[in-house]
Amino acid sequence: MAFVVVLVVAVAVVVLVLRAAETGGAGGRRAPKRPRPQRAVRPIAPDDDPEFLRELERRARRDDGSPA
Repeated sequence: MAFVVVLVVAVAVVVLVLRAAETGGAGGRRAPKRPRPQRAVRPIAPDDDPEFLRELERRARRDDGSPA
């Protein structure tokens, strides 16, 4: 019977140690995460934007019926 009690206590200690290690041991509080650096989004000039160029070509064909 004493073996079962020791086994239960040992399992409880292991669970508590694993939870403490998971949270960094800061009393249940996690360390704040650093924000990921964001890639700078450069504006695309209209003549570099393929979608803009496709739309421009589509409009030019629609206006006069011949390729631009």
